[in-house]
Amino acid sequence: MNVISGVICAAIASGTVIILAAIGELLAERSGVMNLGLEGVMALGALAAIATERVFPNPFVGLLAAITVGLLLGVVYATATVSFRASQVLCGLGLSFFGAGLSGRLGAPLSGWTAPVPFQSIRIPLLADLPLVGNALFNQPFLVYFAYFILPPVVTFMLYRTRHGMHLRAVGEDPAAADACGIPVNRLRFLYTCIGCALAATGGAYITLAFTPSWIEGITGGRGWIAIALVIFGAWRPLPLVLGALLFGSVISLGFVAQIQGWGIPSSFLAMLPYLSTILLMAIPIALRSKAVRNLSASPSALGVPYLREGE
Repeated sequence: MNVISGVICAAIASGTVIILAAIGELLAERSGVMNLGLEGVMALGALAAIATERVFPNPFVGLLAAITVGLLLGVVYATATVSFRASQVLCGLGLSFFGAGLSGRLGAPLSGWTAPVPFQSIRIPLLADLPLVGNALFNQPFLVYFAYFILPPVVTFMLYRTRHGMHLRAVGEDPAAADACGIPVNRLRFLYTCIGCALAATGGAYITLAFTPSWIEGITGGRGWIAIALVIFGAWRPLPLVLGALLFGSVISLGFVAQIQGWGIPSSFLAMLPYLSTILLMAIPIALRSKAVRNLSASPSALGVPYLREGE
């Protein structure tokens, strides 16, 4: 029972990073902007968080620094792709390599440093005493509760139950029609691109301030790319995305358990499992070839297409 509880706890912690970055990407893609630079944004957010906390030993100050870095990167990326209509694919790849390289260079003197004051677990009375899942679900840092219990319901309600959410979805589906109705297409795209980068940087901050409270180069471990894949797996909807993140986290936690229990599985194979499972998850919508599934998993029609008003 302790092993099962530990697997669940590790799965939830691992999935938190993915949820934060993936929901940020989901919001950006719902507006029609695809950001392939999440990996670089997460890396710089992770570095900014732990570097700031070395000066100001407060995890919330480190988190604020990471969000600020994410917003700045979002402004740069949105200016290039939304204002100047540059290729989103090329700019995203450039941002990914830039963030990974710069974080490695700037973070070299900090390699091996640990966060002096990481986020502490907040135990919820009564709920944390539930058998098997209580301690795993309700004895976690603040960002875990935010990622699972606050962010997905709020984003779901905003997207499908508010006029603003309807405008956002309209911008991603048919920006010309949305513009004709008076919806500020580029303003919404700019805003949600910045919000998406801020959430990705928050995921990076969670890694260095809670999940593995230390810094080494490459600490994000490809999670930015997995977050992008899970947006597609979740059909651009928050709640299926959370389930995908939990599945990914479960695979990671099983790798930890296999090493601890000494199952004799090669460590290289265990390290490969999360990415192999991501490929399998991506194949599921293709394997389920029904028309209903294809319609449900259709991407926003204007995704990746810069909007140019007629006559400009």
